[in-house]
Amino acid sequence: MKVAYFPGCVAQESGMELDMATRAVAKVLGLELVDFPNFSCCGSGFIDETNEALNVAINARNLAIAEKAGIQTVMTVCSTCQGMLTHAKKVLAKDQIIKSRTDAALQKIGMKYSGTVTPKHMLQLVVEDLGGPEKLKPLVKRPLKGLKVGAFYGCHLIRPHEIMEFDDPEYPHTFEDVIRALGAEPVIYRGRVMCCGFPIQFVKPLSGEKLAGRQMLDAKRSGAEAMATSCPLCHLSLDTYQKESSKAVGVELNMPVFHFPQLLGLAFGMEAKELGLPRHLVDTKSALQKIGLVGVPA
Repeated sequence: MKVAYFPGCVAQESGMELDMATRAVAKVLGLELVDFPNFSCCGSGFIDETNEALNVAINARNLAIAEKAGIQTVMTVCSTCQGMLTHAKKVLAKDQIIKSRTDAALQKIGMKYSGTVTPKHMLQLVVEDLGGPEKLKPLVKRPLKGLKVGAFYGCHLIRPHEIMEFDDPEYPHTFEDVIRALGAEPVIYRGRVMCCGFPIQFVKPLSGEKLAGRQMLDAKRSGAEAMATSCPLCHLSLDTYQKESSKAVGVELNMPVFHFPQLLGLAFGMEAKELGLPRHLVDTKSALQKIGLVGVPA
């Protein structure tokens, strides 16, 4: 299956391990990733909060790039990017004023978006287009047996439901279905659908750290030995700022955090270095030992 690969900003810079893992597992999944260096930032957290019409136009341009190349699906690995791209597609389909303004803006740069391209997060693609969790089982070479994993959906992948139309916004199951297919034990906890705190990390850091800390503490108390995220921004909150979050909630969390494709890669038999695990700030060795990987640089 050929898809336009939209890595987003973080996966190309501070979260390069996400891009590494995505490219590695794509081959196993039978995905042909087509790169478009002229894709721009989705604008989340900046443009979308001040000028919706401009943000829609920016993402319409991204979708138009894939459409012009004859590709029907834009695959994201960032649920925030997924939210922005999907929002743009839905707004253009129902708001004729914004659509006319967007069409005029795109025309000036020789582009057009007809609405034929659909953005999909990698998790969504696995569940809806690649046969679902059951189709993953034959690909598993290293079952994640013995590892209890708490999925972290965050905000944008499943909300607002009328825009995203993926899974249940309060009681989702797709991430857990995949975790189970990989051989691990999914852990259900309330914080899995809550905010990671990243949106306020740079405005009110303590509040952001407390939010992230509470979600990790919830997962830990529910039995999780590791967490897996669908968004690199959530990953930054849970992994990069975990030391600060531990202080904020008064508990040493020591929670390994994996990106979604890293979890796939481990089950597919790939090595820690190939998946970029040494780049994580929180050591993942305790989780890797659970699946029989001992003495690895992680």
